[in-house]
Amino acid sequence: MEILINAALKNSKQQEVNSQSQTDKRIFWSSDEMQWKSCCSPRRPSSYAPQLGITDQKSLHGPSPVTTFGPKACMLQNPHAVMHIQDPASQRLTWNKPPKSVLVIKKIRDASLLQPFKELCVFLTEVKNMIVYVEKKVLEDPAISGDENFGAITKKFCTFREDLDDISNRVDFIICLGGDGTLLYASSLFQESVPPVMAFHLGSLGFLTPFKFDTYQSQVTQIIEGNAAIVLRSRLKVRVLKENWEKKARVDEKGIILTNGDVESSSKAMQYQVLNEVVVDRGPSSYLSNVDLFLDGHLITTVQGDGVIVSTPTGSTAYAVAAGASMIHPNVPAIMITPICPHSLSFRPIVVPAGVELKIMLSRDARNTAWVSFDGRKRQEICHGDSITITTSCFPVPSICFRDPVNDWFESLAQCLHWNVRKKQNYLSSEDEEF
Repeated sequence: MEILINAALKNSKQQEVNSQSQTDKRIFWSSDEMQWKSCCSPRRPSSYAPQLGITDQKSLHGPSPVTTFGPKACMLQNPHAVMHIQDPASQRLTWNKPPKSVLVIKKIRDASLLQPFKELCVFLTEVKNMIVYVEKKVLEDPAISGDENFGAITKKFCTFREDLDDISNRVDFIICLGGDGTLLYASSLFQESVPPVMAFHLGSLGFLTPFKFDTYQSQVTQIIEGNAAIVLRSRLKVRVLKENWEKKARVDEKGIILTNGDVESSSKAMQYQVLNEVVVDRGPSSYLSNVDLFLDGHLITTVQGDGVIVSTPTGSTAYAVAAGASMIHPNVPAIMITPICPHSLSFRPIVVPAGVELKIMLSRDARNTAWVSFDGRKRQEICHGDSITITTSCFPVPSICFRDPVNDWFESLAQCLHWNVRKKQNYLSSEDEEF
């Protein structure tokens, strides 16, 4: 399934921001013999984003930066390192073909979700004639398996098991019933392209779940018809490389095994797609966490404290904001680095470009190991010689908006986090000013 994002810019003009990697932003000096156009050719419009002619929306991008500097200098263009970024205000969902299959994700063993889950599944199968995918452990709930009236519907379901069955090319879109954790779980099921996600607020916080279930029939119908705005939530591609050190046993002439043999190592690599954050902490140890942080191969600092959080803009309103970080809109291409209780008065959270590569390793003089988790799952120990490499993933999560990316985000800030809630200051009259 392919998703096309239709673009609409004011005055019906298409603009793209060419974001090059930091190493490719070099100054190019033009000689008198060279033509100026050869190094500063104008940007071409996108071939995958047809114009809609909508003129009532403002661009969320700033003006495209000028890449000529003075009479002879310009930025060297590298077509192999160009990332095209579309205006977030015009990101709309459309279908190449009508969707036929849907994955319904429900919070396991939550009694309050049983009735909404059953109503939604009946609507999708009986009214919309959709192929419904449900995780096998959801149907193992006694409250569902023991319902004879609902049994006829469950026989039509396609089931799967996490980490065992690949459904990446079978599902057209996803519906989540629960809290923010259901959206994080949906992201973890797809290591590459992710279908559009529609999340209903049936949990506790609901920062990432903008839809209310009261009018689910009309809302789901709009999505099936392709009438919806989306926000592309960037993910982190994380690669964990573990070094396994083993001693090779030596045998003497008498056949006695000696344990002080040579040491050999074997590496094991694991890869994850992370929507919120990667957390490296000190685990159960009482010592400070002591890890080195590299950016594009250069050591930038050593984190001494309880740990460090590497988050996406979506994750900036999760663990990171609790640790003192700023909140970043999901459309901002960035990676946030936030220390957890650093033993330093000057270690502040920082934001780095989305195109950099971060690497985290235990410091050589660290007193203990560290522990890492990915969106709160897959927690594992990090020892000396192990490394965690983090970059921005090419596969974002297309999250369906209730209104649009900006209004939904500020609505979540106000309703879920009570951002800038304060009693209004009283008006000062002219009589009061005299005193």
